[in-house]
Amino acid sequence: MIDKFLEGNKRFLERDFVKAPEHYGSLVSGQHPTVLWIGCSDSRVDPERITGSKAGELFVQRNIGNIVPVHDWNFATVLEYAINHLEVGDIVICGHSDCGAIKGLDHEGKDAYIPLWLNNAREAKRRVDDRIQMPKTPEEEKTRLRLIEIENVGLQLEHLRTYPPVMAAEKGGRVRLHGLYFDLETGELKKMF
Repeated sequence: MIDKFLEGNKRFLERDFVKAPEHYGSLVSGQHPTVLWIGCSDSRVDPERITGSKAGELFVQRNIGNIVPVHDWNFATVLEYAINHLEVGDIVICGHSDCGAIKGLDHEGKDAYIPLWLNNAREAKRRVDDRIQMPKTPEEEKTRLRLIEIENVGLQLEHLRTYPPVMAAEKGGRVRLHGLYFDLETGELKKMF
């Protein structure tokens, strides 16, 4: 697999890097992304690819379920750096269809860490389940999961607003928050919040 990556890098050098020396040259001296992108670690949801972004445009933080954990030091450092040092103007939380994390909310596993992490999304499941009848068909279950995925984006935006750097930047008009949703079946990215 590593050989495949090295071959891919050769193609990148030939097709992209040498054809945009000014762009890539400007990245050597520092980064100036305009967006903090908080997305899922799912290998099918590559933020640069699905948005058509160039290297250096997105400051990316990915984790299982595009979660913003409340009171997490690691996550707080990402926010603080993005807002106070990189001065991003937008923060995106992007959920997606067929999310394994959201499916995992319905299943008790033997994993030690995943269930603890998913507690950060459990409220999204509760909100949807309080609004709809329990699904009776596979299609209804698919709709339920999609609703939870979307609700989770909104919930994580709520979590994001509990962090002091975000509160101050949003209040001061220095940052805007957005909730997006990527559909794997259609390839479409939509604004939800």
